[in-house]
Amino acid sequence: MVNPRKPFRINVGFIIHADIGFVSEFPIEFDEVQIEDLVLRHLIGVAQVGRTPQGLILTGAFEGDTDLECVRCLKPYSHHLAWKFTELYSFAHKAVNESDLIIPDDAQIDLAEILREYALLEVPINPICKPDCKGLCLECGQDLNLGDCGHKQPEDDSPFSVLKKLL
Repeated sequence: MVNPRKPFRINVGFIIHADIGFVSEFPIEFDEVQIEDLVLRHLIGVAQVGRTPQGLILTGAFEGDTDLECVRCLKPYSHHLAWKFTELYSFAHKAVNESDLIIPDDAQIDLAEILREYALLEVPINPICKPDCKGLCLECGQDLNLGDCGHKQPEDDSPFSVLKKLL
């Protein structure tokens, strides 16, 4: 049963005492969920937790949609994200790797922070709603995807565009 306040918390206590090589899957599916400042729709994926001599290895493959704002036309649009991850939760402090993940005393791992971090890594730096988005007019601010406003748009705003005149 999923705790509504902690929907990404999974109990791994039975895996800790299992034989090395034991793997268990935890399917995750939500129509819409908010993880801190990130809202994901149609989130679907599977987290696999396996027993190793050092600890528990967590692998996951997830996908979902989030709303972004196009940097050209400034309109919101839905963007599909897909990500995978692998993390090791160590049994003891001396076996901790660079991620500093240790199995909690209550054997409850909360996937929310890991899901959020890896999903945010998939968000493009300059999100564009469609490859041929024309953006906004620099003079009047009209959306050029809706029609031409009549203002002359610079053909190339590259600092090297003046070199074209030399040819």
